Amino acid sequence: MKVGAGMFFTDYSMHPAELARALEERGFESLWAPEHSHIPLSRKAAYPGGGDLPKMYYDVMDPFVTLTAAAAATSTLRLGTGICLVVQRDPIQTAKLVASIDQVSGGRFLFGVGNGWNRDEIENHGTAFETRHKLARERIEAMRAIWTRTKPEYHGEFVEFGPMMTWPKPVQRPHPPVIVGGAFPWGARRAVRYGNGWMPHRVRQHYADVAALVPQFRAMLAEAGRSEGDCPVTIWGVREDRDALLADRDLGIERVVLSLEAAKADVILPQLDRWAKLVEAVR
Repeated sequence: MKVGAGMFFTDYSMHPAELARALEERGFESLWAPEHSHIPLSRKAAYPGGGDLPKMYYDVMDPFVTLTAAAAATSTLRLGTGICLVVQRDPIQTAKLVASIDQVSGGRFLFGVGNGWNRDEIENHGTAFETRHKLARERIEAMRAIWTRTKPEYHGEFVEFGPMMTWPKPVQRPHPPVIVGGAFPWGARRAVRYGNGWMPHRVRQHYADVAALVPQFRAMLAEAGRSEGDCPVTIWGVREDRDALLADRDLGIERVVLSLEAAKADVILPQLDRWAKLVEAVR
């Protein structure tokens, strides 16, 4: 089982290159960066984690910038958006960003995507909250066309463009994996329909541990004629618990991701030193 780590990169956190090197040196498989373009002061939707929205949500840097810095500082570490808010991004430009970072990293990019919970933020981008899920699917389908075709075009309800030429194409073939975030069952259904992986949080209000729902996800894949081999599970949010990690490994989870606080090296490196032993144990 692979182990990754995510951080909200801010001007008061570790630099992404510094953290990336530390993770690679300790055997971690991947580094993940989240996305929020801004945080409106109004709040129509509650923060899924409960309570007040943490400060780092207001301060987080752009994930494609931070992950590019991380790519330049490493050689084997994989680099993922956790998650990219595709409903807030133009698909043509985002397809170029994804292909570009996959090129400069030598094929190490993981395209984690999600449809968002912050209604105010989403609507500030001109996206209708109620139809964001269909918009996300069309944008991802359109990006796949751009990555895989010489003269792509796409004709949907929300995304529409005629034949074009756009490069670079990704190093990974047919393209970097599209790993769909979201809770069970809704996020799982979207992953089955158009994802190359499913990435839920371990705990949500309607379940105590998503691991208990993995058999149902596998049944959904089988019903759709798909296998877990082309749509594996990444669980976000893990504890520093060897037995729990071994249970995930034995369940066949492909990857778990540790959430790190937006802090400097004096706080983070001792945690990574402890985790290095766990990373080795679950390989």
